[in-house]
Amino acid sequence: MSIGFGIFLMAVGAIVAWAVPALWQVDGANWSLIGYILLGAGALVTLIGIVMAARSGRTSQVSRTAVDPETGTRVERTERRDDLI
Repeated sequence: MSIGFGIFLMAVGAIVAWAVPALWQVDGANWSLIGYILLGAGALVTLIGIVMAARSGRTSQVSRTAVDPETGTRVERTERRDDLI
């Protein structure tokens, strides 16, 4: 979701930076600066989203449940593997 929001922010920033100043002038508002800030924020959100998606894809968890035949007790075993480079 954050990748899509970042792309949305970049699109809005590009429109505000390059289209709005030619169409609409407001005293005290620098549309180009606002657009570039939105472009930068969108790029940062997109980059964070890509990093978070890459990190979550490397974790795997396996749970196994068995019954010990000698004692009749239930044994649960959970293995978690984080492949961090």
